[in-house]
Amino acid sequence: MTSTPRTARFMDGTALAREIGDRTAARAAALTARTGKAPCLATVLVGEDPASVTYVKMKRNRCAKAGIESRHVELPADITTEQLVATLTELSEDPDVHGILLQHPVGEHIDERAAFEAIAPGKDVDGVTMTSFAAMGFGLPGFASCTPGGIMRLLDAYGVDPTGKRAVVVGRSAILGKPVGLLLLGRNATVTYCHSRTTNLSEVIREADILVAAVGRPEFIRGEDIKQGAVVIDAGYNPGNVGDVHFNSAAERASLITPVPGGVGPMTIAVLLEQTVDAAERQTA
Repeated sequence: MTSTPRTARFMDGTALAREIGDRTAARAAALTARTGKAPCLATVLVGEDPASVTYVKMKRNRCAKAGIESRHVELPADITTEQLVATLTELSEDPDVHGILLQHPVGEHIDERAAFEAIAPGKDVDGVTMTSFAAMGFGLPGFASCTPGGIMRLLDAYGVDPTGKRAVVVGRSAILGKPVGLLLLGRNATVTYCHSRTTNLSEVIREADILVAAVGRPEFIRGEDIKQGAVVIDAGYNPGNVGDVHFNSAAERASLITPVPGGVGPMTIAVLLEQTVDAAERQTA
């Protein structure tokens, strides 16, 4: 069986995340030596969703490698919004905790936005609060949502300047689609948001110089919808280790493309840990 011909270069998120991780570890070690305390990330997990358990375990392992203390808080699936908010408020007020990650989703019975807003903005290293969203929108100092922040780092590493480019974002979630569009807009791209109700979606996608797929549907975007020479960022992760883009057909038309896995995913964790050290440095200055 012959392999599918590919013209696109892979955007290696694993290698770039390793570089960022090495720098983060060096900074964490310097901070620990200066203050006597390691940077601390609190991870909060509601329930026992297998995917969430795996993600949190992975993040905690990366913390250990980077010299970042990981404080894990496990909460029952039937916890109330009020109880979750109280836990996050307590962590926000704890001077030994520098960053807070609330693993989502948290259950339909919980007001997720209220939970996110209980995280102190200075400890919102996952970039999920309205304060962080505003900072991304206005180009002010603050924490980027980690996956969008990782996407921007990938574009920079591969010499992709968004200035003047047509960027199409397929997806409008508050932690991925919307903020990545804001970050691209802040870098002078012309941004179009698409979603399930977008008419003539394929036609809009074909206009993209930079395509960010964040729709949460396996192989939803096909190669025939990709503009020749486009940069394709696949931020999806679906069962079977496939993204939101049909990889082989898209790789025949794109100039650069992120693989799944090994593209956006490692960058998300790298940015999370980097921003945890950023927060610790600010809080101990």
